[in-house]
Amino acid sequence: MPTTLTDTPAAVDCHFHVFAAHAGEHGARYRPAYDAPLGQWLQSARSCGVRRGVLVQTSFMGTNNDVLLDALAQEPLHLRGVAVLDSAADPARVASLHKRGVRGLRLNLAGAHSHTLSDLRDWFARGTALWDAMQALGWHLQIHTDTGDLPRVLAHVPGSLPVVLDHFARPATAHAQDETLRVVAERAQHSPLYVKLSAPYRLAGLNPAVLARNWLDVLGPQHLLWGSDWPCTNHESHADYARLKTGLSQCLADTALERQVLVDNPSRLYWP
Repeated sequence: MPTTLTDTPAAVDCHFHVFAAHAGEHGARYRPAYDAPLGQWLQSARSCGVRRGVLVQTSFMGTNNDVLLDALAQEPLHLRGVAVLDSAADPARVASLHKRGVRGLRLNLAGAHSHTLSDLRDWFARGTALWDAMQALGWHLQIHTDTGDLPRVLAHVPGSLPVVLDHFARPATAHAQDETLRVVAERAQHSPLYVKLSAPYRLAGLNPAVLARNWLDVLGPQHLLWGSDWPCTNHESHADYARLKTGLSQCLADTALERQVLVDNPSRLYWP
């Protein structure tokens, strides 16, 4: 019997979280009422043929990456991490995190309406040494914004810094002429960039299949990743792992494209 896509040992979930109930840094705007342990993700993912994953630091844990690092230590061959740091972080900290499996830094601006253009300029201006350290190690900046807000944020990101955009990049419309799609396509011509097909329930009603097709058209499949967003914080009713993965098949409707998004692209980015 031929091997199917879901049997491949190399399939990667590029976006999931682990945390303990009621965890959260001081001032966190959300604290989960339940546990999301690594073992539960492993069981769910492996039952769907996913063998590797990228663990993303949650916004409510702030810059305390201890839980993320503990999880990476349990599965060092199969997991990579995306941490949260202040832009003024010491480059030595980046080197230390790299040795422990971290491959990117996350900037989550969703819901953070207090981040004015001046705030963003200052945040990126403080990070010159950090950006250099990230680029030297092949790290990327992972960005999550509110719907339609990405263009103003992306304008401040250093042009040579690789970027991964969360949750379909959250455009305002599912059209190729949308400003987000246009700006992202322009950046992808001269800088490493990936859009993550994840969390369709965060798209404010946009059709994920239509949006995925538009991203394929303006970027090509080599720029796409998939993530489950498990356990779907604030959207827990969607945390059916098998359904989340099936959603990718419904968006792409092509086994070769699905393999590229699930296997080839994340392997190149996280396990070169």
